[in-house]
This record gives sequence, structure tokens and C-alpha cells, in this order.
Amino acid sequence: MSIVVTGATGQLGRHVVEQLLEKVPADQITAVVRDAEKASGFAARGVKIAIADYNQPETFDGVIAAGDKVLLISGNEFDKGRVGQHKVVIEAAKAAGAALLAYTSAPGALTAALADDHRGTEAAIFESGLPYSLLRNGWYNENYTEQLAVALEHGVTQAAGEGRVASAARADYAGAAVAVLTGEGHENSTYELSGDTAWSFAEYVAEVSKQSGKDVAYNAVSAEVLTGILVGVGLPEGLAATLAGVDVAIEQGQLAGTPGDLSRLTGRPTTPIAESIAAALKA
Repeated sequence: MSIVVTGATGQLGRHVVEQLLEKVPADQITAVVRDAEKASGFAARGVKIAIADYNQPETFDGVIAAGDKVLLISGNEFDKGRVGQHKVVIEAAKAAGAALLAYTSAPGALTAALADDHRGTEAAIFESGLPYSLLRNGWYNENYTEQLAVALEHGVTQAAGEGRVASAARADYAGAAVAVLTGEGHENSTYELSGDTAWSFAEYVAEVSKQSGKDVAYNAVSAEVLTGILVGVGLPEGLAATLAGVDVAIEQGQLAGTPGDLSRLTGRPTTPIAESIAAALKA
């Protein structure tokens, strides 16, 4: 039996593989990647490397074996039909007789267009008949802390009003995936994953200001204005509108839920946004 992780050299995938290496022998992990060079560090530690691409179904032949547990990390190629890409892995897992397919989905409360591909993928998983675990990941702390240089220079511009975000660190979400992949009894389960505490953007900029010693402003704008700003910095209009739509969902409270599934799965509190801000400022 192997644990197969797709997108293993991505931002979330790397955390998953690193944490798996703390739990299981390296030769029980298969890292699915498109670029072997990026996985060379894992290969040197004994992780099995499989070269496969969501856009080339034949490359998944033989990657998954009977009894394997598979983590399907959602793709980020929004313009290439993500549901179809994900079905490539689902069909390969079904054909092989995988024991479990875990999928990094979106929160059940999220109605923004960003969730559409996730709902479509969930439907395909249900239709496949595979034992599944839906990891409905909330927002990442890093979605904001990776942009701290911009925030310190120009302030924080969002279309989320006074909405709150129950975010957690990528490493937290990776820990939940590892708990499911290495544990028992997670077949046909759905986990609503989020941080333990929700915060507002006013609170976020106050924390950034406190830690950085700079006066950082929160610029609350409309979704239309934010879309224009994002297009202005080079994002395709469709993607810009999708991201602005998430902010609207935040204003409506759709990413503020704190059901506690994430900390229960990992057995530890989630990473506070203040801690991620501190780490980003030191980087």
C-alpha cells in the first residue's frame, strides 16, 4: 500500500509530503509531479516519484495501485477545466481499486464561483463510488501574509467589508490531510476545515501595523473596483472577478465558520494569523 499525493511539489503538497515523512517510511509515499527536478529533494530521501499531468490521462497509468490511499490536491489551472483534470485522477483511482480518495475541496458554505469546480469534482467523486474523504479547506493565512510587502507599501485593499475569515496555515491543512491518509475510519467522510478563530481585515491590518511598526491602512472597496485593480496588475478578467467574488462571500460570512474539524483532526490548535504575520515579516 502506498500513499499517493498529486501536486506534491506545490505549496500545499510539499507540506503534506514533509509531514507524511514524519509518519510513514519514505518508500510508502508516491509524489506525483510534472517536473522531476522539483521533486529531486524528495527522491533523495527515498520518496517514490511519478511523473504525471492532469492534462494527459495516459500519464496516470500505473501510478495508483489497488489498496492505495490517494490525495487529490485540486489543480490551479482555472482556464483548463479543473473538473475534467480532476476526473483523470478519480478515474485512475477507481480503475486501480484505491482504498481511499481524499480531495482538497472548498468550504460547504462557499457559494462564490470559486467553489463551482470543487462542487463538480465532489459530484464526480460520489459518482465514482470510491471511498472518499472531502477535505473542505478554508482560506490560508498565506493568502494574505505572502503579500505583506504590498500591504506595507500600499495598504490592504479588499472587497470584504467587515466580514471575517477563519483562516489557518497551509501546514495546518496539510496536517489534516496526513491524519486522514495515515489514520483509519475516514471513508466517506466530509470535514469542514478552518481556523479556530475568525478575524476581520481591520484586525488584520492592526496586527500588521503593530508587528511592523508601520501604519497600514485597510482600503474597503466594492467588488467591481477590486476586479479592476486586479485586472490592472495583470490578472485575467475572469480570474479577477472570481477572486473579488470570494471577498463578497467573506463579507457575507461564508468563510467565518469555526466548526473545529481542523484542530480535531490534527490534535493541535490552528496557527493564528498573528503568528503567520510574524513569520512573514522575518522572512
